[in-house]
Amino acid sequence: MTKSDIPVMPKFFDRYINLADNDWLLLDALTQGASFENLIPAETLEKLGDLRYAPEKWTVKDILQHIIDTERIMSYRAMRIARNDKTPLPGFDEVMFGENANGINRTIPDLYEEYSLVRQSNIAMFKSFDHDMLLRSGTCSDQPISAIALGFVLVGHATHHVNVIKERYLPLLA
Repeated sequence: MTKSDIPVMPKFFDRYINLADNDWLLLDALTQGASFENLIPAETLEKLGDLRYAPEKWTVKDILQHIIDTERIMSYRAMRIARNDKTPLPGFDEVMFGENANGINRTIPDLYEEYSLVRQSNIAMFKSFDHDMLLRSGTCSDQPISAIALGFVLVGHATHHVNVIKERYLPLLA
């Protein structure tokens, strides 16, 4: 299924979903983004160390940890929805998560490995969903959203933050 199969484009989450190519099948899109190493080599980010492009902004380690945390939350939501759980799912405070994740004390290779493992697990989960499960909808952060839409959120959310790293952090190395 492609993002054109999303039954209702959810507000707020559409900014991530729209970063995925229109022609990608969900599993192909998830697989292409299964490794940060393919997008930005670890050695490049290690050179950034704990630099921030502006005061109060996250380090690249914090960003990677945020992507991992969000990947887990969105995939949990997708599983609940695919299993036809109609319980409204709350949002989460990414700032509070970031302040308590301790990403700055981790290494880039460690974060890359964890992300790869989490993404591989999510690929396996989405492979297990049939057509009807992917199209099931629920409520997340007070927004109606389908399991397939959440799959494309995973793709677009990581892409969004990789773009931020490329645009705002990599110039710090120049």
